[in-house]
Amino acid sequence: MTDSGGPPFPERTMTTYHDGVLGRMRSRSVGQPRPGVPEVVLVQGMAVSDYLLPGLGAFGQWTRAHLVELPGFAGSGDPPHELDVPEFGRCVADWLSARELGPVVLVGHSSGTQVAARAALWHRDVVAVVLASPTVDPVARGWVRLLIRWRLDSRHEPGGLSESHRPEWRRAGPRRLLHTAHVHLKDALEDAVAQLDVPLLVIRGRDDRIGTARWAHHLSQLVPDGACIEVPGAHTFPWLDPQAWSDPVRRLAARVGPPH
Repeated sequence: MTDSGGPPFPERTMTTYHDGVLGRMRSRSVGQPRPGVPEVVLVQGMAVSDYLLPGLGAFGQWTRAHLVELPGFAGSGDPPHELDVPEFGRCVADWLSARELGPVVLVGHSSGTQVAARAALWHRDVVAVVLASPTVDPVARGWVRLLIRWRLDSRHEPGGLSESHRPEWRRAGPRRLLHTAHVHLKDALEDAVAQLDVPLLVIRGRDDRIGTARWAHHLSQLVPDGACIEVPGAHTFPWLDPQAWSDPVRRLAARVGPPH
């Protein structure tokens, strides 16, 4: 268990660093590569990463999985300037090129969905994309609307989540946090999704108040091979139930992976 009483973190992770095009990036990996099974690359949410470690551990039960942290956040280095969403996507694509993992399923959670969608457009090794709790729903595009929905969602989130976030919020600092929220509010996820040519899976927590069911289904319909599912939980459902996204992503990986 975590110190805050949350779900268990993986017992063993391998930490590596990549000096990328826009700053040093930390990644943490669990599990082992499996023949014929794509590896999973998970992109952090807005300014925070540790809350995804339980979900990373769930992926690591059936493949090797990597949690990538963006420049300026968590354990990564500072960027040369404050980055926007396309630049974050470029960082992830550069990380993929450096690691040479072969076919991967690229997963983003929350604001990480916007980054993952951009990165997938720029890297041939991405064989499928997963958008978990995608942002920013058009109904929440605006500071006041987003804040209201975030407060409503927080009523449904499990205990221990904010405690997990606080050290990473402090690391980012208020100025960077505000800038990051601003650039994500300006970014239209649907524009990037409409350009994808790989299978897409959208996963939404049924109690999510930041993103609506209508928005999730709309995104899944923007590509020829798209699907949308709902799972128990709110916006940060992988913290409450790390297995909630593991089985759907595993089935997707089995479908798109190379033959054994």
